[in-house]
Amino acid sequence: MSSFSDFPLRPELQVNLASLGFKSPTAVQQLTLEPALAGRDLIARAKTGSGKTLAFGLGLLNKLDVKRFRVQALVLCPTRELADQVANELRKLARQLPNVKILTLCGGQPMGPQIGSLEHGAHIIVGTPGRIDDHVRKGRLALNNVETLVLDEADRMLDMGFRDVLDELISLTPQSRQSLLFSATYPDGVADIAKRYLSNMLSLEVESESNNTNIEQRFYQISHGSDRFDAVMRLLHELRPSSAILFCHTKKEVAECAELLCEQDVEALPLQGDMDQRDRDRTLIRFANHSATILVATDVAARGLDIDNVDLVINYQLSRDAEVHVHRVGRTGRGEEKGVACTIFTEREQYKLEELNRIRGQEAEMWELPHVSVLDEPLAKPSMHTLQLDGGKKQKIRPGDIVGALCGDKTLSVDDLGKIKIEPMSSFVAVKRKQAKKALERLKNGKIKGRQLKARLLRR
Repeated sequence: MSSFSDFPLRPELQVNLASLGFKSPTAVQQLTLEPALAGRDLIARAKTGSGKTLAFGLGLLNKLDVKRFRVQALVLCPTRELADQVANELRKLARQLPNVKILTLCGGQPMGPQIGSLEHGAHIIVGTPGRIDDHVRKGRLALNNVETLVLDEADRMLDMGFRDVLDELISLTPQSRQSLLFSATYPDGVADIAKRYLSNMLSLEVESESNNTNIEQRFYQISHGSDRFDAVMRLLHELRPSSAILFCHTKKEVAECAELLCEQDVEALPLQGDMDQRDRDRTLIRFANHSATILVATDVAARGLDIDNVDLVINYQLSRDAEVHVHRVGRTGRGEEKGVACTIFTEREQYKLEELNRIRGQEAEMWELPHVSVLDEPLAKPSMHTLQLDGGKKQKIRPGDIVGALCGDKTLSVDDLGKIKIEPMSSFVAVKRKQAKKALERLKNGKIKGRQLKARLLRR
Protein backbone atom coordinates (compact mmCIF):
# COMPACT_ATOMS: atom_id res chain seq x y z
CA MET A 1 0.00 0.00 0.00
CA SER A 2 1.83 3.10 -1.23
CA SER A 3 -0.96 5.57 -0.42
CA PHE A 4 -3.65 5.90 2.24
CA SER A 5 -6.19 5.97 -0.60
CA ASP A 6 -5.35 2.28 -1.21
CA PHE A 7 -6.82 1.29 2.18
CA PRO A 8 -10.55 0.56 2.65
CA LEU A 9 -11.19 3.60 4.86
CA ARG A 10 -14.53 5.39 5.14
CA PRO A 11 -14.67 8.54 2.95
CA GLU A 12 -14.66 10.97 5.87
CA LEU A 13 -11.34 9.58 7.09
CA GLN A 14 -9.83 9.71 3.61
CA VAL A 15 -10.83 13.36 3.21
CA ASN A 16 -9.43 14.22 6.63
CA LEU A 17 -6.11 12.43 6.00
CA ALA A 18 -5.67 14.44 2.81
CA SER A 19 -6.44 17.70 4.63
CA LEU A 20 -3.88 16.82 7.32
CA GLY A 21 -1.22 16.20 4.67
CA PHE A 22 -0.91 12.42 5.16
CA LYS A 23 -0.11 10.75 1.85
CA SER A 24 2.20 7.79 2.20
CA PRO A 25 1.99 5.38 5.16
CA THR A 26 5.03 4.76 7.34
CA ALA A 27 6.51 1.28 7.72
CA VAL A 28 4.42 0.45 10.80
CA GLN A 29 1.26 1.76 9.11
CA GLN A 30 1.89 -0.33 6.00
CA LEU A 31 2.29 -3.45 8.15
CA THR A 32 -0.52 -2.97 10.66
CA LEU A 33 -3.28 -0.85 9.12
CA GLU A 34 -4.68 -3.44 6.72
CA PRO A 35 -5.05 -6.24 9.33
CA ALA A 36 -6.35 -3.69 11.85
CA LEU A 37 -9.05 -2.59 9.40
CA ALA A 38 -9.87 -6.26 8.76
CA GLY A 39 -10.54 -6.79 12.47
CA ARG A 40 -7.52 -9.00 13.17
CA ASP A 41 -5.87 -9.18 16.58
CA LEU A 42 -2.23 -8.19 16.26
CA ILE A 43 0.92 -7.59 18.23
CA ALA A 44 3.41 -5.22 16.64
CA ARG A 45 6.90 -4.31 17.70
CA ALA A 46 7.44 -0.64 16.91
CA LYS A 47 9.10 2.26 18.68
CA THR A 48 7.55 5.56 19.76
CA GLY A 49 7.42 8.04 16.88
CA SER A 50 6.97 5.38 14.20
CA GLY A 51 3.37 6.35 13.40
CA LYS A 52 1.55 3.57 15.27
CA THR A 53 -1.05 5.96 16.76
CA LEU A 54 -2.37 6.75 13.31
CA ALA A 55 -2.43 3.05 12.44
CA PHE A 56 -4.57 1.91 15.38
CA GLY A 57 -6.48 5.21 15.41
CA LEU A 58 -7.73 4.74 11.87
CA GLY A 59 -8.55 1.13 12.67
CA LEU A 60 -10.81 1.93 15.62
CA LEU A 61 -12.36 5.04 14.05
CA ASN A 62 -13.20 3.24 10.81
CA LYS A 63 -15.65 0.93 12.59
CA LEU A 64 -16.88 3.37 15.24
CA ASP A 65 -20.67 3.71 15.36
CA VAL A 66 -21.23 7.29 16.50
CA LYS A 67 -24.97 6.67 17.01
CA ARG A 68 -24.18 4.08 19.72
CA PHE A 69 -23.21 6.33 22.61
CA ARG A 70 -21.20 3.69 24.47
CA VAL A 71 -17.49 3.19 25.15
CA GLN A 72 -16.52 1.29 22.00
CA ALA A 73 -12.73 1.67 22.17
CA LEU A 74 -10.27 1.61 25.08
CA VAL A 75 -6.65 2.75 24.62
CA LEU A 76 -4.29 2.08 27.54
CA CYS A 77 -1.00 4.02 27.77
CA PRO A 78 1.80 3.97 30.37
CA THR A 79 1.97 7.72 31.01
CA ARG A 80 -0.27 10.74 31.00
CA GLU A 81 1.97 12.45 28.44
CA LEU A 82 1.53 9.62 25.96
CA ALA A 83 -2.20 9.36 26.68
CA ASP A 84 -2.64 13.09 25.99
CA GLN A 85 -0.73 12.78 22.72
CA VAL A 86 -2.76 9.76 21.62
CA ALA A 87 -6.07 11.45 22.50
CA ASN A 88 -5.10 14.62 20.61
CA GLU A 89 -4.07 12.57 17.56
CA LEU A 90 -7.36 10.67 17.65
CA ARG A 91 -9.31 13.94 17.83
CA LYS A 92 -7.48 15.19 14.72
CA LEU A 93 -8.20 11.96 12.87
CA ALA A 94 -11.88 12.05 13.90
CA ARG A 95 -12.66 15.67 13.10
CA GLN A 96 -14.64 14.82 9.92
CA LEU A 97 -16.77 12.33 11.86
CA PRO A 98 -19.76 14.00 13.60
CA ASN A 99 -19.90 14.20 17.39
CA VAL A 100 -17.18 11.71 18.32
CA LYS A 101 -16.43 12.07 22.03
CA ILE A 102 -12.93 11.09 23.18
CA LEU A 103 -12.22 11.21 26.91
CA THR A 104 -8.79 11.13 28.57
CA LEU A 105 -8.56 9.53 32.04
CA CYS A 106 -5.15 9.77 33.73
CA GLY A 107 -3.72 9.92 37.22
CA GLY A 108 -2.29 13.16 38.55
CA GLN A 109 -5.45 15.00 37.50
CA PRO A 110 -8.46 16.08 39.59
CA MET A 111 -11.04 13.33 39.86
CA GLY A 112 -14.11 15.62 39.82
CA PRO A 113 -13.96 16.77 36.19
CA GLN A 114 -13.33 13.19 35.05
CA ILE A 115 -16.38 11.95 36.95
CA GLY A 116 -18.48 14.70 35.37
CA SER A 117 -17.24 13.82 31.89
CA LEU A 118 -17.94 10.13 32.44
CA GLU A 119 -21.52 10.95 33.43
CA HIS A 120 -21.97 12.51 29.98
CA GLY A 121 -20.56 9.41 28.25
CA ALA A 122 -17.90 8.83 25.58
CA HIS A 123 -17.15 6.73 22.50
CA ILE A 124 -13.40 6.34 23.11
CA ILE A 125 -11.49 6.24 26.39
CA VAL A 126 -7.74 6.92 26.42
CA GLY A 127 -5.82 6.77 29.68
CA THR A 128 -3.47 5.17 32.15
CA PRO A 129 -4.32 1.77 33.69
CA GLY A 130 -4.39 2.90 37.33
CA ARG A 131 -6.88 5.74 36.88
CA ILE A 132 -9.11 3.77 34.51
CA ASP A 133 -9.15 0.87 36.96
CA ASP A 134 -10.18 3.29 39.73
CA HIS A 135 -13.17 4.51 37.70
CA VAL A 136 -14.15 0.95 36.78
CA ARG A 137 -13.99 -0.29 40.38
CA LYS A 138 -16.23 2.54 41.57
CA GLY A 139 -18.83 1.86 38.90
CA ARG A 140 -18.28 5.04 36.90
CA LEU A 141 -16.99 3.30 33.75
CA ALA A 142 -18.26 0.12 32.09
CA LEU A 143 -16.15 -1.80 29.55
CA ASN A 144 -18.74 -4.33 28.40
CA ASN A 145 -19.26 -2.59 25.04
CA VAL A 146 -15.58 -2.26 24.11
CA GLU A 147 -15.04 -3.46 20.54
CA THR A 148 -11.40 -2.37 20.18
CA LEU A 149 -8.74 -2.65 22.90
CA VAL A 150 -5.34 -1.03 22.33
CA LEU A 151 -2.32 -1.56 24.58
CA ASP A 152 0.15 1.14 23.58
CA GLU A 153 3.72 0.59 24.78
CA ALA A 154 2.72 -2.57 26.60
CA ASP A 155 6.30 -3.28 27.71
CA ARG A 156 6.50 0.07 29.45
CA MET A 157 3.23 -0.57 31.31
CA LEU A 158 4.58 -3.89 32.57
CA ASP A 159 7.83 -2.19 33.66
CA MET A 160 5.73 0.24 35.70
CA GLY A 161 3.99 -2.59 37.57
CA PHE A 162 0.61 -2.55 35.82
CA ARG A 163 0.48 -6.30 35.11
CA ASP A 164 -2.36 -7.15 37.54
CA VAL A 165 -4.34 -4.04 36.59
CA LEU A 166 -4.05 -4.88 32.89
CA ASP A 167 -5.27 -8.41 33.57
CA GLU A 168 -8.26 -7.03 35.47
CA LEU A 169 -9.23 -4.46 32.83
CA ILE A 170 -8.81 -6.86 29.90
CA SER A 171 -10.97 -9.47 31.65
CA LEU A 172 -13.82 -6.94 31.86
CA THR A 173 -13.94 -6.37 28.08
CA PRO A 174 -15.91 -8.69 25.75
CA GLN A 175 -14.05 -11.73 24.41
CA SER A 176 -15.28 -10.77 20.94
CA ARG A 177 -13.29 -7.52 21.00
CA GLN A 178 -10.39 -6.76 18.64
CA SER A 179 -7.06 -6.39 20.47
CA LEU A 180 -4.13 -4.37 19.15
CA LEU A 181 -0.92 -4.57 21.18
CA PHE A 182 2.06 -2.32 20.42
CA SER A 183 5.38 -2.73 22.17
CA ALA A 184 8.93 -1.50 21.61
CA THR A 185 10.38 -4.71 23.06
CA TYR A 186 9.12 -8.27 23.56
CA PRO A 187 9.78 -9.25 27.18
CA ASP A 188 8.19 -12.41 28.55
CA GLY A 189 5.34 -10.45 30.15
CA VAL A 190 4.23 -8.98 26.81
CA ALA A 191 4.39 -12.39 25.15
CA ASP A 192 2.28 -13.85 27.97
CA ILE A 193 -0.41 -11.16 27.63
CA ALA A 194 -0.51 -11.71 23.87
CA LYS A 195 -0.83 -15.48 24.29
CA ARG A 196 -3.65 -15.22 26.83
CA TYR A 197 -5.72 -12.38 25.40
CA LEU A 198 -5.15 -12.21 21.63
CA SER A 199 -6.94 -14.73 19.38
CA ASN A 200 -5.98 -15.58 15.79
CA MET A 201 -3.05 -13.25 16.47
CA LEU A 202 -0.90 -11.71 13.76
CA SER A 203 2.64 -10.91 14.98
CA LEU A 204 4.43 -8.11 13.15
CA GLU A 205 7.77 -6.40 13.60
CA VAL A 206 8.84 -3.12 12.06
CA GLU A 207 12.49 -3.30 11.10
CA SER A 208 14.58 -1.87 13.92
CA GLU A 209 15.25 1.82 13.55
CA SER A 210 18.22 1.82 15.91
CA ASN A 211 20.45 2.31 12.85
CA ASN A 212 18.37 5.25 11.70
CA THR A 213 20.40 7.17 9.13
CA ASN A 214 18.77 10.41 10.33
CA ILE A 215 20.65 10.09 13.63
CA GLU A 216 24.43 10.41 13.90
CA GLN A 217 25.59 8.54 16.99
CA ARG A 218 28.84 9.60 18.65
CA PHE A 219 30.54 7.97 21.64
CA TYR A 220 33.03 9.72 23.94
CA GLN A 221 35.20 7.92 26.49
CA ILE A 222 36.30 9.93 29.53
CA SER A 223 38.86 9.03 32.19
CA HIS A 224 36.78 9.66 35.31
CA GLY A 225 33.08 9.99 36.13
CA SER A 226 33.81 13.45 37.54
CA ASP A 227 34.61 14.61 33.99
CA ARG A 228 31.07 14.04 32.70
CA PHE A 229 29.71 17.56 33.16
CA ASP A 230 32.78 19.13 31.55
CA ALA A 231 32.19 16.82 28.58
CA VAL A 232 28.55 17.94 28.39
CA MET A 233 29.57 21.63 28.27
CA ARG A 234 32.12 21.00 25.54
CA LEU A 235 29.55 19.16 23.43
CA LEU A 236 26.96 21.90 23.90
CA HIS A 237 29.44 24.59 22.89
CA GLU A 238 30.59 22.68 19.83
CA LEU A 239 27.20 21.54 18.55
CA ARG A 240 25.17 24.58 19.74
CA PRO A 241 21.72 22.95 19.68
CA SER A 242 18.54 24.99 19.80
CA SER A 243 16.86 22.10 21.61
CA ALA A 244 18.54 19.19 23.44
CA ILE A 245 17.77 16.46 25.98
CA LEU A 246 20.36 15.35 28.55
CA PHE A 247 19.53 11.91 29.99
CA CYS A 248 20.75 10.95 33.48
CA HIS A 249 20.29 7.80 35.57
CA THR A 250 19.06 9.35 38.80
CA LYS A 251 16.85 12.17 40.06
CA LYS A 252 19.84 13.54 42.00
CA GLU A 253 21.92 13.75 38.81
CA VAL A 254 19.04 15.49 37.03
CA ALA A 255 18.80 18.15 39.74
CA GLU A 256 22.56 18.65 39.91
CA CYS A 257 23.07 18.89 36.14
CA ALA A 258 20.14 21.28 35.66
CA GLU A 259 21.51 23.52 38.43
CA LEU A 260 25.04 23.46 37.01
CA LEU A 261 23.77 24.29 33.53
CA CYS A 262 21.82 27.25 34.87
CA GLU A 263 24.96 28.45 36.67
CA GLN A 264 26.65 28.39 33.25
CA ASP A 265 23.86 30.64 31.93
CA VAL A 266 22.23 27.79 29.99
CA GLU A 267 18.42 27.68 30.04
CA ALA A 268 17.84 24.16 31.44
CA LEU A 269 14.80 22.50 33.00
CA PRO A 270 14.72 19.28 35.08
CA LEU A 271 12.19 16.50 34.49
CA GLN A 272 11.93 13.52 36.82
CA GLY A 273 9.34 11.26 38.41
CA ASP A 274 8.98 13.04 41.78
CA MET A 275 7.70 16.26 40.21
CA ASP A 276 3.98 16.89 40.55
CA GLN A 277 1.91 16.80 37.39
CA ARG A 278 1.49 20.56 37.13
CA ASP A 279 5.24 21.16 37.17
CA ARG A 280 5.83 18.33 34.69
CA ASP A 281 3.26 19.83 32.32
CA ARG A 282 4.75 23.32 32.53
CA THR A 283 8.25 21.96 31.98
CA LEU A 284 7.23 20.07 28.86
CA ILE A 285 5.25 23.02 27.48
CA ARG A 286 8.25 25.33 27.90
CA PHE A 287 10.68 22.87 26.36
CA ALA A 288 8.42 21.99 23.43
CA ASN A 289 7.83 25.66 22.54
CA HIS A 290 11.58 26.50 22.69
CA SER A 291 11.50 28.60 25.85
CA ALA A 292 14.29 26.39 27.26
CA THR A 293 17.28 24.92 25.49
CA ILE A 294 18.00 21.80 27.56
CA LEU A 295 15.66 19.28 29.15
CA VAL A 296 17.54 17.30 31.81
CA ALA A 297 15.64 14.08 32.39
CA THR A 298 15.59 10.59 33.80
CA ASP A 299 14.26 7.83 31.58
CA VAL A 300 10.73 8.95 32.46
CA ALA A 301 11.18 11.06 29.31
CA ALA A 302 12.69 8.33 27.15
CA ARG A 303 9.28 7.23 25.93
CA GLY A 304 5.90 8.80 25.43
CA LEU A 305 7.18 12.27 24.55
CA ASP A 306 6.50 13.51 21.05
CA ILE A 307 8.57 16.69 20.80
CA ASP A 308 9.63 17.94 17.38
CA ASN A 309 12.93 19.51 16.41
CA VAL A 310 15.16 18.09 19.14
CA ASP A 311 18.62 18.61 17.62
CA LEU A 312 20.68 16.74 20.14
CA VAL A 313 20.49 13.96 22.73
CA ILE A 314 23.30 13.58 25.27
CA ASN A 315 23.54 10.46 27.42
CA TYR A 316 25.30 11.43 30.65
CA GLN A 317 26.32 7.78 30.92
CA LEU A 318 25.52 4.58 29.06
CA SER A 319 22.03 3.32 29.85
CA ARG A 320 21.73 0.28 32.10
CA ASP A 321 19.58 -1.31 29.39
CA ALA A 322 20.62 -1.27 25.72
CA GLU A 323 16.98 -1.08 24.61
CA VAL A 324 16.52 2.08 26.71
CA HIS A 325 19.49 3.61 24.90
CA VAL A 326 17.64 3.12 21.61
CA HIS A 327 14.58 4.95 22.99
CA ARG A 328 16.68 7.80 24.36
CA VAL A 329 18.41 8.29 21.03
CA GLY A 330 15.04 8.17 19.27
CA ARG A 331 14.04 11.50 20.86
CA THR A 332 16.06 13.17 18.07
CA GLY A 333 15.98 12.57 14.30
CA ARG A 334 12.21 12.04 14.30
CA GLY A 335 10.38 11.76 10.98
CA GLU A 336 12.51 13.38 8.30
CA GLU A 337 14.54 15.45 10.78
CA LYS A 338 18.27 15.03 11.33
CA GLY A 339 19.72 14.56 14.80
CA VAL A 340 22.89 13.87 16.76
CA ALA A 341 23.14 11.57 19.80
CA CYS A 342 26.26 11.78 22.01
CA THR A 343 27.02 9.18 24.69
CA ILE A 344 29.59 9.70 27.45
CA PHE A 345 31.12 6.66 29.16
CA THR A 346 34.07 5.48 31.23
CA GLU A 347 36.18 2.33 30.97
CA ARG A 348 34.06 0.75 33.72
CA GLU A 349 31.05 0.96 31.40
CA GLN A 350 32.79 -0.90 28.57
CA TYR A 351 30.67 -4.03 29.06
CA LYS A 352 27.51 -1.96 28.49
CA LEU A 353 28.99 -0.63 25.25
CA GLU A 354 29.69 -4.16 24.05
CA GLU A 355 26.07 -5.15 24.73
CA LEU A 356 24.86 -2.03 22.93
CA ASN A 357 27.04 -2.88 19.92
CA ARG A 358 25.42 -6.31 19.83
CA ILE A 359 21.88 -4.86 19.97
CA ARG A 360 22.64 -2.23 17.31
CA GLY A 361 24.51 -4.69 15.10
CA GLN A 362 27.40 -2.28 14.62
CA GLU A 363 30.43 -0.92 16.40
CA ALA A 364 30.16 2.38 18.26
CA GLU A 365 31.86 5.26 16.47
CA MET A 366 34.37 6.83 18.85
CA TRP A 367 34.95 10.60 18.88
CA GLU A 368 37.37 12.94 20.62
CA LEU A 369 35.88 15.60 22.88
CA PRO A 370 36.09 19.15 21.52
CA HIS A 371 39.04 21.31 22.61
CA VAL A 372 38.60 23.64 25.60
CA SER A 373 38.66 26.70 23.30
CA VAL A 374 35.08 25.95 22.20
CA LEU A 375 33.95 27.18 25.64
CA ASP A 376 35.04 30.75 24.89
CA GLU A 377 31.87 31.77 23.02
CA PRO A 378 28.66 31.86 25.11
CA LEU A 379 25.67 29.75 24.08
CA ALA A 380 22.68 31.42 22.48
CA LYS A 381 19.55 31.99 24.53
CA PRO A 382 16.27 30.22 23.64
CA SER A 383 14.24 31.96 20.96
CA MET A 384 11.01 32.16 22.99
CA HIS A 385 9.52 32.98 26.40
CA THR A 386 6.30 31.40 27.74
CA LEU A 387 3.39 33.41 29.11
CA GLN A 388 0.70 31.78 31.24
CA LEU A 389 -2.90 32.97 31.46
CA ASP A 390 -5.28 32.03 34.27
CA GLY A 391 -8.02 30.90 31.92
CA GLY A 392 -8.49 27.90 29.65
CA LYS A 393 -11.03 25.53 28.14
CA LYS A 394 -13.41 25.93 31.07
CA GLN A 395 -13.56 29.65 30.30
CA LYS A 396 -14.07 28.89 26.57
CA ILE A 397 -10.66 30.32 25.68
CA ARG A 398 -9.44 29.44 22.18
CA PRO A 399 -6.07 30.04 20.50
CA GLY A 400 -7.67 32.68 18.27
CA ASP A 401 -8.74 34.66 21.34
CA ILE A 402 -5.13 34.86 22.55
CA VAL A 403 -3.83 35.80 19.11
CA GLY A 404 -6.45 38.54 18.88
CA ALA A 405 -5.59 39.91 22.33
CA LEU A 406 -1.89 40.09 21.48
CA CYS A 407 -2.02 41.19 17.86
CA GLY A 408 -5.24 43.20 17.70
CA ASP A 409 -3.58 46.63 17.62
CA LYS A 410 -0.67 45.36 15.45
CA THR A 411 2.03 46.27 17.96
CA LEU A 412 2.75 42.52 17.87
CA SER A 413 2.43 40.30 14.79
CA VAL A 414 1.44 36.67 14.46
CA ASP A 415 5.08 35.97 13.52
CA ASP A 416 6.06 37.00 17.07
CA LEU A 417 4.04 34.11 18.51
CA GLY A 418 4.86 30.42 18.82
CA LYS A 419 2.91 27.45 20.12
CA ILE A 420 -0.31 28.02 22.06
CA LYS A 421 -1.49 25.38 24.53
CA ILE A 422 -4.98 25.54 26.05
CA GLU A 423 -5.56 23.46 29.20
CA PRO A 424 -8.73 23.22 31.32
CA MET A 425 -7.90 26.16 33.64
CA SER A 426 -4.77 27.70 32.07
CA SER A 427 -3.41 28.77 28.70
CA PHE A 428 0.18 29.08 27.55
CA VAL A 429 1.57 31.07 24.64
CA ALA A 430 5.16 31.25 23.40
CA VAL A 431 6.36 34.71 22.41
CA LYS A 432 9.68 35.78 20.90
CA ARG A 433 12.07 36.80 23.68
CA LYS A 434 12.40 40.41 22.53
CA GLN A 435 8.61 40.83 22.52
CA ALA A 436 7.81 38.97 25.74
CA LYS A 437 7.54 42.02 28.04
CA LYS A 438 5.40 43.86 25.52
CA ALA A 439 3.15 40.81 25.17
CA LEU A 440 2.84 40.51 28.95
CA GLU A 441 1.71 44.15 29.22
CA ARG A 442 -0.83 43.60 26.45
CA LEU A 443 -2.34 40.64 28.30
CA LYS A 444 -2.32 42.39 31.69
CA ASN A 445 -4.03 45.49 30.35
CA GLY A 446 -6.39 43.84 27.85
CA LYS A 447 -9.37 41.52 28.01
CA ILE A 448 -10.14 38.09 26.61
CA LYS A 449 -13.76 36.97 26.31
CA GLY A 450 -14.79 40.21 28.00
CA ARG A 451 -12.71 39.70 31.13
CA GLN A 452 -9.26 40.53 32.36
CA LEU A 453 -7.15 37.44 33.06
CA LYS A 454 -4.06 37.25 35.19
CA ALA A 455 -0.91 36.72 33.11
CA ARG A 456 2.67 35.91 34.09
CA LEU A 457 6.01 35.17 32.49
CA LEU A 458 7.17 31.64 33.35
CA ARG A 459 10.72 31.40 34.67
CA ARG A 460 12.60 28.57 36.33
